[in-house]
Amino acid sequence: MKRLMMYSAVVFLWATNAWAEEPLTDVQQIVEKANVVSYYQGDDGKSKVNMTITSAQGQTRNRELIILRKNVEVGGDQKYLVYFRRPADVRKMMYLVLKHVGGDDDRWLYLPDLGYEKRIAASDKRTSFAGSDFLYEDVSGRGLAEDEHSLMETTDQYYVVKNVPKDPASVEFKYFTVAIDRTNFVPMKMEFFGPDDKLYREIVSEQVEVIDGFPTVVKSLVKDHRSGSQTLMEFSEVSYNLGLSDDIFTNRSFTRPPREATR
Repeated sequence: MKRLMMYSAVVFLWATNAWAEEPLTDVQQIVEKANVVSYYQGDDGKSKVNMTITSAQGQTRNRELIILRKNVEVGGDQKYLVYFRRPADVRKMMYLVLKHVGGDDDRWLYLPDLGYEKRIAASDKRTSFAGSDFLYEDVSGRGLAEDEHSLMETTDQYYVVKNVPKDPASVEFKYFTVAIDRTNFVPMKMEFFGPDDKLYREIVSEQVEVIDGFPTVVKSLVKDHRSGSQTLMEFSEVSYNLGLSDDIFTNRSFTRPPREATR
């Protein structure tokens, strides 16, 4: 009788695990989970970023910055403040984003040497971020509603999703694909294709670690196949649920940087 009970328990556990590992088929559910993992972990977050920009000729430039982020609503509006620490030519430069899902984000770039706040137009969100191969839009994410999503393939490891812009005139790509890890929903590779259907840009999550219980990309590489340049972002001192104040995410921080960014 005991053997029968043990056998039944094993069969039950096997069946439960097999059921839990069944792949999702609803593409909207997949991209929503991936979006939360990418941009909404915890109520807020902080990370130090070392950015290495490498030209096609092998010349390198480095940036050190702090990213602060706070959710207004999970999967919805957010606030970001990026503070540049090094080198001297970008020190104290700041980037502020008030992300509005379903509408245009409010974005400002503060240039300390000029004491100048530059409003970044919605049409400029897919331009270079601080001279790197990352774009302004990459920092805070692209709205899910801006694209039509379709599940191209489900492998043992990934959900592969194709994303086609609803407003083709607003972007430089024809479509992009994302390989999303089935176990933790981390987007592991994004590939952007031009009007000629040729790959011209890719973003790869090179290293993922679990921090405070959250799967976190700690090394991300973007390659521009047209220019031959690439940019590596390495994240350290990552922390979540800090209780960041809303006062941090205002234009007042441009002249009085918060200690969370400077320390």
